[in-house]
Amino acid sequence: MTTRAKLTAYSALATALASLCMMPLLTTRSWFTHAVLVIAVISAVGAGLRRSPLYRWTVPVGQLLVLLLLLLLGFAGAGGVLPGPATIRVLDQVLSSGLDDIQQYAIPAPPTAGLRLILVSAIGLIAVAVDTVAVTYRRSALAGLPLLALYSVGNGLAGEHGSWVWFAVAAAGYLLLLFAEGQDRVSRWGRVFYGGARGSVESGRVSPGGRQVGVLALAVALLLPVILPQWSSGLLNSGSGGSKGKGAGGSLTSLDPMVSLEAAVTRPTDAELLTYTLDSSLADQTYLRTGSLDQFDGTNWKLASPTVTDLPATLPTPEGLRDAQLPRIDVDLKIGDRLEGSWLPMPYPAVSVQVPKPGDWKLDPLTRTVLPANDKAIRNLSYHVSALDLRPTANDLRLAATAPQDIREHYTAVPADLPPVVAEKARAVTAGARNDYDRATALVNWFTGPDFTYDTAVNGGTGSDAIAVFLRDRRGFCVHFASTMAAMARVLKIPARVAVGFTPGDNKGGGLYSVTGRMYHAWPELYFSGYGWLRFEPTPSRGVPARYTEASNAPTSAPTQQVTAAPQSASAAPAPTSSSDCTPKQRQLGECDTKGKAVATAAEESWLLSPQVLGTLAAVLVLIALLLAPMLWRAAVRRRRLGGGGRRGPGGSGPAELTDAQVLAAWDELIDSAWDLGIPPDESRTPRSAARRITEKAQLDADSSAATGRLALATERVLYAPPGRPTTEPLAADVRTVRRGLRASAGRAGRTRALLLPPSSAQLWWRISDAVRAARAAAGTRVGRAVEAVRAPVRRVFTRRKRSTPQS
Repeated sequence: MTTRAKLTAYSALATALASLCMMPLLTTRSWFTHAVLVIAVISAVGAGLRRSPLYRWTVPVGQLLVLLLLLLLGFAGAGGVLPGPATIRVLDQVLSSGLDDIQQYAIPAPPTAGLRLILVSAIGLIAVAVDTVAVTYRRSALAGLPLLALYSVGNGLAGEHGSWVWFAVAAAGYLLLLFAEGQDRVSRWGRVFYGGARGSVESGRVSPGGRQVGVLALAVALLLPVILPQWSSGLLNSGSGGSKGKGAGGSLTSLDPMVSLEAAVTRPTDAELLTYTLDSSLADQTYLRTGSLDQFDGTNWKLASPTVTDLPATLPTPEGLRDAQLPRIDVDLKIGDRLEGSWLPMPYPAVSVQVPKPGDWKLDPLTRTVLPANDKAIRNLSYHVSALDLRPTANDLRLAATAPQDIREHYTAVPADLPPVVAEKARAVTAGARNDYDRATALVNWFTGPDFTYDTAVNGGTGSDAIAVFLRDRRGFCVHFASTMAAMARVLKIPARVAVGFTPGDNKGGGLYSVTGRMYHAWPELYFSGYGWLRFEPTPSRGVPARYTEASNAPTSAPTQQVTAAPQSASAAPAPTSSSDCTPKQRQLGECDTKGKAVATAAEESWLLSPQVLGTLAAVLVLIALLLAPMLWRAAVRRRRLGGGGRRGPGGSGPAELTDAQVLAAWDELIDSAWDLGIPPDESRTPRSAARRITEKAQLDADSSAATGRLALATERVLYAPPGRPTTEPLAADVRTVRRGLRASAGRAGRTRALLLPPSSAQLWWRISDAVRAARAAAGTRVGRAVEAVRAPVRRVFTRRKRSTPQS
């Protein structure tokens, strides 16, 4: 590998290593593979453009154009391979959504298309900058500035999710880049001045002292912060990187459960997160609730600034519960090492929690959410929870009194800019319902009916805009269903909030249940006086409907109090269609309408015909063809050179007579074969001297050495001897014999490189470059002739006028 190629490879490696600090920004890591591919393509494009007869400033311009093309294909390539104005508009929309996601999500954020576009494009721009400075203009030291900017931004955003490892690998990549530049300077300027042959061009090495200084500087940078005392304030204090909320009982880490939930739901895994033991007839309906989000600001649902207290052994009486003397269910839970940064999973409503270290947890009494004082408090935690066994009936909830005024004010607030479609749909769906329970079940039946589709491929979000899009497209996952139903309930003046946690686990037998990553869930909680907050399940084919929502019999008596509700629309509510033999629970679990499921399955299987897939396959085939082009071209040249049989002797018998062109072609093939296998050509040598050099460097055996000698002798006869007896020796067989000897001495790596990336294929690029230069020269000549053809008549006219003008 040439020093310029090493410099290109090390610049790409340095960019990739510095980009590792961006990995904690999103909840998944697959986007980084995309970024690495972009870096590799940009580096390859730069290497190719630098070998072309173009100006140096055209190299970064070409790389930026390729980067734009990669972004269009990767994030807006729904129309095929070639981008157009439509894909530009789509890319702009994805970028705008990413900028909105930056304001909406905390770290780590879900891998939305907009955020992935921002990260990949930023890394791509840094790759162009590093390659331009370090390789195109040979200023590797200055390449540390964009690398430092990338590391600083990534590590600053990661905060407490960052690590000193990212600095170590980024610094190591920068040092490798500097060492590669040192090798490049040695190769261009010859012997360095610290004596001996160690710095010669043949060795191509940099001073060991320079390497030691670089490694020592890196070690000091890593160890010095550990040795020095910790500063508690000022510029040196980076903090934990997470936001803190203070309360009566101290501080706690501010988590954003919706971010983690969206990422987990859209990319489910079968990894076991926790297990629990529960012996109850309602075990198949017991959700593990981690917390609830009681504030809706139009951008997202979140937990209002909590006033937390120390976690007591016995929790306060649940809000709104009339009778606390109810049967209890006891649950023993065991958290694994895969669940981090979560609130404490518990059945609702819990009345007591026993944890090994109560000081590691805080309680928000308003929402009965148990929050960790540090992010690692939940890892491998074993704890015991006692919860009340609530079993209201549908008629009990129909007869529930109106919620207290303070509950209604806090839990029915909606933002002023809530889209009007939310209220319009809520009133239309619940038209004819006479109480809050019937309105709630009408919403559940509407969402779980055939009009809505569960789909994790849509964009996430719980804000006003996301709700409006969800009501328009009627496709989404649990986050959309829960947030939309809660917002619609609030419009109807039903106190509502959004709960997050897990659906019931898989029964392993003996009362043991296992919760995996596929059981992340969100659902709305609605308030009913006398019973407190109750779960409703609007998400089709997910979760389990509560038993008090399965029966929808008419109330046995009228409500005891007038229930205040929003004005009702005169339009009829769209009733969900279902067959008479399909129960609400079957409809909830997506077990109805097998014909519709078959149609949906057929639609999913037709993805192979989409233009995007066809375009991607075409791009992959083109890329494979480009990668195989050197190997295929080299094989074609070898067949052409060695395929000629020559002319037969008199009568068609005897050895074949080789023409001069065939002899020279065989010699060229020998030189190129040696070049491919690690012995570059030396045009200053005679054929005999070149043959001796190949024999010595490759340490050929006797047969290969003799074949090399015969090829050299035949070539010298053609070049230097007068015309005489034609050559009849089997030179093609001699070339194959020499190639076998060269391959035996090259090793596996050398043989692989000679096959896939033969260095002699550079001649193809040289020919293309010569053709480009010739075309440019010819175009310049034609343009000059055209200009001269225009100028000549004008010049003659002016000359005539000048001659005919009398001189004074």
